[in-house]
Amino acid sequence: MEDCVFCKIIKGEIPSEKVYEDEEILAFKDINPAAPIHILVIPKKHINSLLDLKDEDFILIEKIQKVINNLAKQLKIEDEGFRVIVNCGKDAGQEVMHLHYHLLAGKKLGEKIVG
Repeated sequence: MEDCVFCKIIKGEIPSEKVYEDEEILAFKDINPAAPIHILVIPKKHINSLLDLKDEDFILIEKIQKVINNLAKQLKIEDEGFRVIVNCGKDAGQEVMHLHYHLLAGKKLGEKIVG
């Protein structure tokens, strides 16, 4: 989508501090971090939200999870813990309508919401 901020980041039209990139996935530091470590992990393919995933997209979601796991090990946060958040829709707090995963760590995070 031409007005999507994440699509512009993927194209290099907007700068970002990349921490991982391959042909299908980009991970970069959030410009307004909610924790000392706050990385956004996104598919390069524009998908609005979890609800817009097609059957063929689920292999991409598996790859995103592997990237998140590898980043946690690379950043040495696997022992202390981290949080992965996916907001789906405006009421859930999704501000950019491009599927993205928040990887948060580096401090004791607030109260658990569920689980």
